[in-house]
Amino acid sequence: MITDEALMLEFQAGSREALEELFARYREPLYGFFRRRLEAKERADDLTQETFLAMIRATSRYQPRASVRTYLYGIALKLLAAERRRDRRRDTSPANADCPALDNTLWVKQALEKLDASEREILMLREYEQLSYAEIAELLRLPVNTVRSKLFRARMALKDYLAARGNEA
Repeated sequence: MITDEALMLEFQAGSREALEELFARYREPLYGFFRRRLEAKERADDLTQETFLAMIRATSRYQPRASVRTYLYGIALKLLAAERRRDRRRDTSPANADCPALDNTLWVKQALEKLDASEREILMLREYEQLSYAEIAELLRLPVNTVRSKLFRARMALKDYLAARGNEA
């Protein structure tokens, strides 16, 4: 199987098929990345498309120093940060989370929201996006040991939040 990096270089040379293959490989993972972080499915879909558009616009600048996966998630993180800034400016309040019939998924989401933002992002990149420690470190420009320690702290805090919630029920 051809590597993502080889596909990206083929795309730089004008191969539409290479772009289609990259899109096929990363559309669902990127959509999941946005969907786990945003309420609106439509925005997750829009930002997935915007990620690929940004990649297409910047294709001439791509250098195979980093993996295509890390490159795409870097774009996705920037788009997500911009989306969150826009949301804060709009001052939209989240849907009421005090619903009496909370299921386990909602418990996990609420526990994730209580984590420190950087630890939450590292945890989600590792557990949901399945990025390696090295990929997370490169993406967030942190030392690998910092990623490991923040991930450990995030997992412990998440475990504590979930255990406390379980004791309340």
